[in-house]
Amino acid sequence: MSSADPGHASAAAAPPPGSERWDERALAILSAEHASLASARSLAYNEAFTRGGMFLTCLSMSFVALALVASAMSFNGDFLAIAAILLAFDLVIGLGTYGRVVAANQDDYRALHGMARIRHGYTQMAPMLAPYFTTSVNDDEPGVLLSYGSPATTRTGQFTYALTTSAGMIALIVSLLAGVLAHVVVLLAGLPVAVGFVVGAVAIIAVFVALAIFTAHYLRTEQARLSVLFPSDAADAALE
Repeated sequence: MSSADPGHASAAAAPPPGSERWDERALAILSAEHASLASARSLAYNEAFTRGGMFLTCLSMSFVALALVASAMSFNGDFLAIAAILLAFDLVIGLGTYGRVVAANQDDYRALHGMARIRHGYTQMAPMLAPYFTTSVNDDEPGVLLSYGSPATTRTGQFTYALTTSAGMIALIVSLLAGVLAHVVVLLAGLPVAVGFVVGAVAIIAVFVALAIFTAHYLRTEQARLSVLFPSDAADAALE
């Protein structure tokens, strides 16, 4: 009596690609990866909100401290020096917070990129489910951005939407903080108040533009590193 070869039996028992059992295994793997990406999105959101809250709390406490100091001493050079130190400290924290929030947004985009690719795999396994997806199944930039809602098509709309995001609001606050710090420094130098307003306005615009340029360059660089396997143009051409 000869015994069966375990390796041969395992190979014979393995289902061929495309069979129902093979699809079930692939579906389980894709579902687990989908859940992992959803968890990564949640962590990115929580970190962005936490870091933003920490920055705003620190900024609020700094202004409360300045108000207490101002009530105990007049608005002389010593008070301006203390204000400049606190504002500079807040500015450093704000810049660090902004950088981390932008990185968290990119992490969220990367997760959406992977989820769009997985949804494309779902539609390949079960094409009849395609009409029920409300988010994109394409992993190019237009397809991924659909997951954030209807993207603005005009420059004004894009700028307004950017200001309503967490990163946009922090960038605006950091820019205003830089302007106030510049104004305080001008007063410390003994220059007129009018000069301080002009320098402060220039600092606000310069910092905001610098943050916008940095963010645009960073996002373009990071998104360019993500390969595109299922572009929207190819999907539209297949439907025609």
